[in-house]
Amino acid sequence: MTSDLSISSLFNVKGKIVLVTGGGSGIGKMMATGFAQNGANVYIAARKEKQLQEAIVDIKKVAKGNVDYIVANVGSKSGCDNLIKEFRKRESKLHVLVNNSGVTWGGPFHDFPEDKGWDNVFNVNVKSIFYMTAGLTDLLAKNATNVDPGRVINISSTASVYPVSEGSLSDVGNGTWSYQPSKAAVNHLTSALALKLAPQQITVNAILPGVFPSKMTAFGIRKAGKEAFNDRQPTGRFGQPEDIAGLALFLASPASAHVTGTHTLLDGGSRYQKRTSKLTAKL
Repeated sequence: MTSDLSISSLFNVKGKIVLVTGGGSGIGKMMATGFAQNGANVYIAARKEKQLQEAIVDIKKVAKGNVDYIVANVGSKSGCDNLIKEFRKRESKLHVLVNNSGVTWGGPFHDFPEDKGWDNVFNVNVKSIFYMTAGLTDLLAKNATNVDPGRVINISSTASVYPVSEGSLSDVGNGTWSYQPSKAAVNHLTSALALKLAPQQITVNAILPGVFPSKMTAFGIRKAGKEAFNDRQPTGRFGQPEDIAGLALFLASPASAHVTGTHTLLDGGSRYQKRTSKLTAKL
């Protein structure tokens, strides 16, 4: 039997049920829009209902599948459980879980707060991934096969592999001391979950974005200026919706059915810090 290698087959997500946490803004909304525009039935979840409602209006402008929202706070196990409970009221199957919710905090090295600085950052960035994935494993595994597995996509960050905590995304004298370790934990948890869930035909992969315009990066971009950020990009630009949506669609499509446990950097080469032209000019 000849395989169907057409793009329409390899990257088909039509009819898939997708849940995106933190889907009301930023890259969560970008990914949700990409899924919806390609025929998936999408749920976005976040704390702020008004923001979710506004996002739904935008997404529906291009959606070819159903789009809905669930108000939820994944900053605690009970919050994750409530989101899972509400989702189960609406669906008996989940094809794609995108664990995108994330927060950061900047503060001084000698007075970095424990609750908002460490506890909440790890609660949202790491613990929620574990509790959301564990709580929805049965729906992801339902009717899953090794050619059509359930999918978990965890959103990490280039900060997970780039250890500078005092930089352009935090104020002078402050550092994002907990953010980098939390995202490194996301990578490791992704690998552990991929190993755990493979026998149930569920793939687990991580995307490590660099700078994309969002509420989380707005302060640093405004402080340093757009050109200063772009100057550190070998590609000369920020990440765009096509970049994150394209990778998420790949990781949810038949094209990636044999891909699990990966950590994919999506930063335009910014981890190398200098523009390619400047480097090559010295060679």
